[in-house]
Amino acid sequence: MAYELTHYLKQRRRGKEGVAAIKLDMSKAYDRVEWIFLKKMMEKLGFSEKWINLIMMCVTTVSYRIKVNDEYTTNVTPQRGLRQGDPLSPYLFIICAEALSALLQNAESEGKIQGIKICEAAPRINHLFFADDSLILMRARKEDASELQRILHVYERASGQLINRDKSSVLFSPNTDVICKAHVREELHIGSKAKSERYLGLPVSIGKSRKKAFEYIKRRIWGRIEGWQEKLLSKAGKEVLIKAVAQAIPTYAMSCFDLTKGLCDELNSLIGKWWWNQNDKENKIHWLSWDKLTLPKKDGGLGFRDLYLFNLAFWQGWHGGF
Repeated sequence: MAYELTHYLKQRRRGKEGVAAIKLDMSKAYDRVEWIFLKKMMEKLGFSEKWINLIMMCVTTVSYRIKVNDEYTTNVTPQRGLRQGDPLSPYLFIICAEALSALLQNAESEGKIQGIKICEAAPRINHLFFADDSLILMRARKEDASELQRILHVYERASGQLINRDKSSVLFSPNTDVICKAHVREELHIGSKAKSERYLGLPVSIGKSRKKAFEYIKRRIWGRIEGWQEKLLSKAGKEVLIKAVAQAIPTYAMSCFDLTKGLCDELNSLIGKWWWNQNDKENKIHWLSWDKLTLPKKDGGLGFRDLYLFNLAFWQGWHGGF
C-alpha cells in the first residue's frame, strides 16, 4: 500500500483528472489540543462517563515548574494541550484527529471532494493519518481545494489545532494542468512543492534518480560503521553488528520500494569492506567473495544477507510475485 500510494501520482495516466497530495504540518500539534474538544470527542465516540472523567483527570491535573538560574518558578498550570512523552498522549491525539477524518469522509460521501483509487476495484482513499502526520489525497480542482480549506478551518476552530502553511507542501500528478495547480495552491495557501519531503520516514517523491532518493540509507549505514571503526571487535562481534544493525537499517525502505541493484551492491560493498578491514589496515584483502559470505553457515558461508535478493524477496512478497 505504501509503495502504491507514493507512486500513484507518478504513474497517473494522461487524459484523466489531475491528483494532488497535500502533506499537512500541524504547528505544536500536542500543545494546542483543547481539553473540552477532547472530552466532547470521547463522548461522541461512545466512551463511558466514568472512563472520560478518569482520562480528563489525568490530562487536566498536570502542572509545570521551570528552572531559571538554578531556581524553580512557581507552578504553571496549563489550560490545554497533551503531555509529549506520555504513552497515553498519542492515543488521545488520534481520538481528536478522528474529527478531521470524519469531516473528510463526509465531504467525500457528498461528492464535494474525491479521493484516489490505486486500482479500479479498490476503495477511494482521501487521507492517511499517523498521529500528527497527515497526508491528504484528492482531485486537483479548485472546488475540492476550497472544500478542504473549509474543513481545515472548521477543525482548527474546534480542536485548537493550527496548520503551519509554511511547512506544509503539495505534490501534483504529471497530468495536472498548470492553472489547476495554481488554483489549488492559492486556495490552500501552500506554495512549496513536496519534492524532498518525507512521510513516515520514506520519501514522498522519488524523482528520476532512485539512487539519489535513497542515498540517506548509505549515509546512515556509513555513520554506524564509522563509529565502530575505533572499537576493538572480534569477528564474532562484527558479525553480530552487521546482522543486527547494518543490514537492518534498509529493511523499512525495502518493504515499500525497489532500491535498485546498483545501490544494494554499494551497500554490500560498504559492509564487506568493514568486515575484512582491521584497525591498523583499512584496505585488507577480501579472502572470500561476498557471494560466499551470504551462503548459510552449513554451506560454508556466514549467513549475511544479499541486500538485493532480500529486497527482491520483499518486493515479490508484497506485490504478488509469489
